[in-house]
Amino acid sequence: MELRKWPRRNDPKSIEARQAEIGPLLVDGAVLDFDPEPYVRSTEALTGVASIPVAVVGPIGVEVGAYELEEPEGRLVERSRSREGVFVPLANTEGGLAISLYRGARAVDESSGFRTYVLKDRITRASAFLFSDSAAAVAFAGWIEAQLSEMRAWLESNPVAGLSQHARLRELETHVVGPTCHVMYAFTTGDACGMNMITRNSYALNQGFVLERAPVKPRRAMLEGNMGGDKKISHRYFERGGHGKTVLAECTLTDEAVRRVLKTTVDDLLELAFVGTHGAIASGMQSVAFTPATAIAAIFTATGQDIGMVGTSSMAHGTAHRTAAGLHVAMRLASLEVATVGGGTTLPSARAWLRLMGCEGAGQVYRLAQVVAAATLALEISASAAMATAGSENFYRAHFERGGLR
Repeated sequence: MELRKWPRRNDPKSIEARQAEIGPLLVDGAVLDFDPEPYVRSTEALTGVASIPVAVVGPIGVEVGAYELEEPEGRLVERSRSREGVFVPLANTEGGLAISLYRGARAVDESSGFRTYVLKDRITRASAFLFSDSAAAVAFAGWIEAQLSEMRAWLESNPVAGLSQHARLRELETHVVGPTCHVMYAFTTGDACGMNMITRNSYALNQGFVLERAPVKPRRAMLEGNMGGDKKISHRYFERGGHGKTVLAECTLTDEAVRRVLKTTVDDLLELAFVGTHGAIASGMQSVAFTPATAIAAIFTATGQDIGMVGTSSMAHGTAHRTAAGLHVAMRLASLEVATVGGGTTLPSARAWLRLMGCEGAGQVYRLAQVVAAATLALEISASAAMATAGSENFYRAHFERGGLR
């Protein structure tokens, strides 16, 4: 079958033409019966819709921080803390996900409750400038590192078409390898994830500022040299954060909650943590955790986040240690890419689920990041408990009984 050149436009005539072409191939034509208006700005070649079931767990008790960026440097400051009950929507088709997350949340609720913190907020685009030799790249790095304040002023005052005033340049860092100078631009983007914003602003900086003023002229300028951390796992951003929100969730589980709700013991969980940590190291895994992507992907799908960012967002570092009160557990999500405005969050269903979470619209992105972190830790606790039972029997039974076709 020859690959067809589909019309990309989303006018009614183009949509109808695509539907007419594939309609006879569909078993269920209901996926083509929808109002296209809410979706026409979300994708090219709009043809149909996919329905995904959404489970809801909650309200989960979480002590969240209220944060804001302190100008002019963009330092993240915590202004207050409050304990709230939050509903968590999970768009998924994985049997056992919702009940497992509920079990973890219940064990925490009967212990100390969740506490969450936002540690960092940056989003990066790493441009690259190619020279004839390393000496030129080193000289260029020395020059551009001194241009930060000038670049900020240029972005804020320049009337270049398409520049975003919501994307604020905060830092830049260079990395010279051979004849290439990578320049890591770090921005904040308000309540948007902001990749489109920082792409426009980085391109404008490269073309209108750097190439015009650099005393050492590069042979080529590339908007992204693959050090930016977007849509892929990266040791740099696992360690430092800096591509998205760096978020921490913690709780202390009592021995009684572990025994009665999780059906295991603190000692068994500690042995699993020991084995799992060294297993992660042995495999070169870019996480120290069992299942962070599951909760993150489910919440992302329900709330209109960019699914391509699940990989970056799921880089997780979990810890567990015995205290006088029980078992302290924590989860660090180094680069959680979330938004409460723009992109898929504008779709009606996404807005509805964000509203349920108290995370709709401007001023709510740090709250959303913390809810995602708490939900991720809840699932991690429950999945770990199932694995920690003798022979991992509970983990096996959950997948056997709720895993669909056999």
